[in-house]
Amino acid sequence: MMDGTQTTAMGIATPLIATSLQELDVIVRRDLAYTGYPAHPWVPKREKDGQRVLDVAIIGAGQGGLGIAFGLMREKIVNIEVFDRNDEGREGPWVTFARMITLRTPKHVTGPDYGIPSLTPRAWYEAQHGAEGWEHLGKIPRGTWQAYLNWFRGVTGIPVSNHADVTEIKPDGDLLRLTLKTPNGTIYRHTRKVVLATGIDGSGRWHIPAHIRDAVPATQFAHTAQHIDFTALAGKRIGVLGAGASAFDNAATALEAGAASVDLCLRRRALPTINPYRWMESAGFLGHYAEMPDLLRWRFIRHIFELNQPPPQDTFWRCRKHENFRHHTGCPWNHVAMDGQEIVITTPKGEMRFDFLIIGTGFQIDVGLRPELATIAPHVATWADRFTPPQGENSALLAGHPYLGDAFQFTEKTAGTAPYLANIHNFTFGATPSMGLSGASISGMKYGVRRLVAGLARDLYVADAETHLASLVAYDTPELVSTERPDVIEPDPAPSPMV
Repeated sequence: MMDGTQTTAMGIATPLIATSLQELDVIVRRDLAYTGYPAHPWVPKREKDGQRVLDVAIIGAGQGGLGIAFGLMREKIVNIEVFDRNDEGREGPWVTFARMITLRTPKHVTGPDYGIPSLTPRAWYEAQHGAEGWEHLGKIPRGTWQAYLNWFRGVTGIPVSNHADVTEIKPDGDLLRLTLKTPNGTIYRHTRKVVLATGIDGSGRWHIPAHIRDAVPATQFAHTAQHIDFTALAGKRIGVLGAGASAFDNAATALEAGAASVDLCLRRRALPTINPYRWMESAGFLGHYAEMPDLLRWRFIRHIFELNQPPPQDTFWRCRKHENFRHHTGCPWNHVAMDGQEIVITTPKGEMRFDFLIIGTGFQIDVGLRPELATIAPHVATWADRFTPPQGENSALLAGHPYLGDAFQFTEKTAGTAPYLANIHNFTFGATPSMGLSGASISGMKYGVRRLVAGLARDLYVADAETHLASLVAYDTPELVSTERPDVIEPDPAPSPMV
């Protein structure tokens, strides 16, 4: 049974909403079959060392990796594999270190569905909670989003290998060789293309200021992206450093776990209030930012980064409702030291003492900090290598980001020294200055995934153009099989009436 129908001009009732995931799965399979043209895989097979060479290897089975894999499958590039080092269902941040209650993205955003309505988050949610449940939903809870991704992976049949940690990428002739650490030991896979879908820190690493890391025992601080046993923080004084939403998420989680007090400190003299991400959520910007000249792209992202992103209002109230929460603007941690078991922080506003620190200082952009990219990093061009901003418009932060080609591919620092970089595509937050809101962002997936998939398909086809030409020349399947007059000439079928 379906919940709700629409009636066509011919009076035929058709279903609107599935009332179970089982029904939705049937609709998905139908939709994929109906929209499956052209039907056949087309990338020529290759082997190396007796093993099939992958056409595309995707590192990371979070939302970006799944969306890209599905997009490739829709384009009939099926010799692919997604590798993720985590347990199944624990890829990405949503049930690991993300500590917000809901996504910050509006619920109507489309995810990795590639334009198939039955694969959208809304279709999945309505199949379980009905149209009314969707209408009453504010934002999507983070655990619900992970459950959607788990379903999406299963219903589309995306090939994912979990517990496969890619530790090195290096060129091997005209291919790329991946070194993977697995429960069964180290293995190697060859591929023509690599997509890095390794999340917000995928072009660098999470950042902890050295003067904190060097002064405080590792048992008494953690980055917001690390595992934190919040139950152990009950009754303790917690210091949080950072102005971003994740800093507030962690502060709230500590308060809810029974912390004696939480003091959140930030360098800025005022909390940011304007969220440029909401402005960026337009078809024009999301679809065409990457086509602008370097100067305009630089100016757009420089302004966006300077604005920073405030905590959502509900996140701020989640902290502020606790009487033992305080936030301190204009309060950098200038000096950190230990006094017995106490952590002593010196700030412009005086001394603070804590039992545990939570560090929400974001991440560093530097592909050389990624172990899997260490071999190739010296050859990767950054914005500093390709663009000189006008006087007064410098940004060391932007300058360190990788300078990417039109399909997220790395480019060479020195032309001709590392042509294989064109086959490594960086779908992480580090792509932002080059590509806009896309890699590691739900809001940009609709456009970013399509752009990347189109680029991968283009590159693979053009690289094999001679093979495809030879296939055309050799093609000899006749369509006209007889010139004899048949005994009975069947009339051309009448066209179907238009509805």
